[in-house]
Amino acid sequence: MSSQSSTSLSDELAYISAAELAARIRRRDISPVEVVDAFLQRIDARNPSLNAFVFLDPDGARKRAKDAERAVMCGEQLGPLHGVPSALKDLFDFKPGWPASLGGFRTLKNHVVNSYCVFCERIESRGGAVLLGKTNSALMGFRATCDNYLFGPTRNPFNLAKNSGGSSGGSAAAVADGMLPIAEGTDAGASIRIPAAWCGAYGFKASFGRVPFVVSGHSFGAADSPFLFEGPITRTVEDAAIALNVLSGPDARDPFSLTETPPDFTAATRGSVRGLKIAYSPNLDIFPVDRGVAETVDRAVRVFQKAGAHVEEVKLGIKRSHKELTDAWSGLYMLLNLHAFENMKKQDGIDLLGQHRDEFPPEYLKWAEKANCLSGVDFHRNQAIRSEVFNALQGMLSTFDLLITPTSACPPVDNANDGNTVGPSSINGVEIDPLVGWAMTYFINFSGHPAASVPAGLLNGLPIGMQIIGRRNADMDVLTASAAFERLQPWHENYEICRNRSLGV
Repeated sequence: MSSQSSTSLSDELAYISAAELAARIRRRDISPVEVVDAFLQRIDARNPSLNAFVFLDPDGARKRAKDAERAVMCGEQLGPLHGVPSALKDLFDFKPGWPASLGGFRTLKNHVVNSYCVFCERIESRGGAVLLGKTNSALMGFRATCDNYLFGPTRNPFNLAKNSGGSSGGSAAAVADGMLPIAEGTDAGASIRIPAAWCGAYGFKASFGRVPFVVSGHSFGAADSPFLFEGPITRTVEDAAIALNVLSGPDARDPFSLTETPPDFTAATRGSVRGLKIAYSPNLDIFPVDRGVAETVDRAVRVFQKAGAHVEEVKLGIKRSHKELTDAWSGLYMLLNLHAFENMKKQDGIDLLGQHRDEFPPEYLKWAEKANCLSGVDFHRNQAIRSEVFNALQGMLSTFDLLITPTSACPPVDNANDGNTVGPSSINGVEIDPLVGWAMTYFINFSGHPAASVPAGLLNGLPIGMQIIGRRNADMDVLTASAAFERLQPWHENYEICRNRSLGV
């Protein structure tokens, strides 16, 4: 294939969906080898200015693509994502032989964990996808921006001066920039939905237990404090539903995984919201929200009324202060981090908080010290706070089918030049935590409900996300509402901004 035709194929495939790409491969209109080469070429041209990918395995990807091509030609049974390029996030997301820096530790640049995460296992074996490499993340996922001292920030494809959101910012930026149709995100408080919101992509966080969570061959133990998730970041709702078909289902290693046979989630994308009762909370009672964000989401939620749903603005009845809630999430998640460091010191002899303390941002060290001082009573006090949020959400969703909020209380922020990009310290004059205090998403990691971020519109040329939250285990309802919104207010033309962006930094 000539260089010119290869370039043309790269441009042609950049923004088609994973569903369409897989269909073309099944029809033998195009081979998996051609597809992988086209996307690798696009990454080579565009990643230097975006910094979405931090590791590529072109040889491994091409080998897997050749195997996928043979399967097509031999008439073998093919997975729903057969030959479709995808990527892992560089955090607790592993493939044997691939580096795992856990979000940008310099010490771990060449660190390898020889096990599989569930996304990797299932997207390859069940789905038939081809993993190209790993995408940038925040250190240990402990912030809702994407930046670290090793790799630096992932830039937003809508405006390179802005951040992509985190912690799965590399995945969201790569998808929005046409480097991939689907990529992995993980989510402990924001990390699928915030980058999806800031990059104008679709991010789906399933109900807790829907997608098993297994790290290094074992269940993550305390993956319920807060609830942790793996899931897809895509440009279409249908692609996310296909990914959920592939990823969901029980796993004997995860005691929290749902044992029921999953439904066909793609069926939900053809449903209607007519007659549904939708609660709309502009601020989840306690978040200060940027006025432009609030106005954008307020307009977007009215789309559901046009589709025949009943939309009502509500109060959840949250009594805690914004600081108490943010501190509860930070304390719980940091305890998981400290446990991970203890295991690494014991198993690998790497003392990150000791010998490599200078690799942590100051905000992280502050919370590590706080968490080290938490007592068992403090832990259970934070669990009580979680219960209050859970009860408020359950009460609301006993009356309404869905709850809608902004995804982020602020638009994308400027990148720092020191590896330590953070969010705003105040909004509307209200002081907030700059790491996650503006992420209107961690409530759902307290509770485990399904939630998604859909592109609500543009504000000064930057994407704004709208969060759709469903009842427990009602993932189908969230997908139905997301797909209905996509039909009524499609966002795909917005990617022309990314397609036509500058390739210089």
